Amino acid sequence: MQEIIDRAIKHGWGYIGYGKPAAYIPELSKVNPNQLGISVIQINGENWNSGDYEAKFTIQSISKTVALIMAVVDRGADYVFAKVGMEPTGDAFNSIIKLETIKTAKPLNPMINAGAIAIDSMIQGESIDKKFERVLDMFRRLCHNHSIGNSEQVYNSEKATGFRNRALAHFMKDSGIIEGEVEEVLDLYFKQCSVEVTCKDIAMLGAVLAGDGVSPVTGERLLPRSLTRLVKTFMVTCGMYDASGEFAIRVGLPAKSGVGGGIMASVPGKMGIGVYGPALDEKGNSIGGIKTLEYLSNEMDLSIF
Repeated sequence: MQEIIDRAIKHGWGYIGYGKPAAYIPELSKVNPNQLGISVIQINGENWNSGDYEAKFTIQSISKTVALIMAVVDRGADYVFAKVGMEPTGDAFNSIIKLETIKTAKPLNPMINAGAIAIDSMIQGESIDKKFERVLDMFRRLCHNHSIGNSEQVYNSEKATGFRNRALAHFMKDSGIIEGEVEEVLDLYFKQCSVEVTCKDIAMLGAVLAGDGVSPVTGERLLPRSLTRLVKTFMVTCGMYDASGEFAIRVGLPAKSGVGGGIMASVPGKMGIGVYGPALDEKGNSIGGIKTLEYLSNEMDLSIF
């Protein structure tokens, strides 16, 4: 296994020069674009690492999987999906087009920004701080890392420049999709996206999902099987933004990416994989990370299709 993931990282490194870090969030544009790392954790707890796997990065949109879990636990699936759809969009992750053109202004899925903001409005708590404390606790529990926190620099950078997200949120508030105060919901969203993780953290999250909610470390059931299957299905259909179809064909794994450069993948019944490479392609996905996962999937015949 170690030789295979070393080769996968070497393969991915050959492509990172074709991408660049996210520039629309100023703090993310400062990272070293030449980093690339991977962690693999099997559902029995065995693990392997290669490259820059210990580098910290902000989780960004990978956090949408955890927020979805919390909203469904708090409100129930029927309530959640009365306000957020289950269909891929085909548009960019921060697009407003569908909100303007579909009849109910209902975001098409929880993995795009509009859907994730709506999901965050359903998470329960007495205040934004209490809500974020619950979100952070869930990250720590699922990633088996109690030291996980958030980057204040990235949070402040996102909050200062999140004009498109504000437009999405206000549009949904006007349509009755968003609950609560818009700025409070957005504050939770920005904080959630600024959570700092490593490849190991997101690989562990992927491993919990791969094991249908059972911890690969303790054997404890952390999530209901039905909920992990729901999340993995969204990862297949919507997890890689408007490149989800191509990713399904080339890699064939449930995965969720973030503009911080991370990709969390889950191989059902086998393993979780976390990759990090901040050089992004035009769709906002880690270009080296995708190539690393493609190599690994082909070499190990991991595709679920």
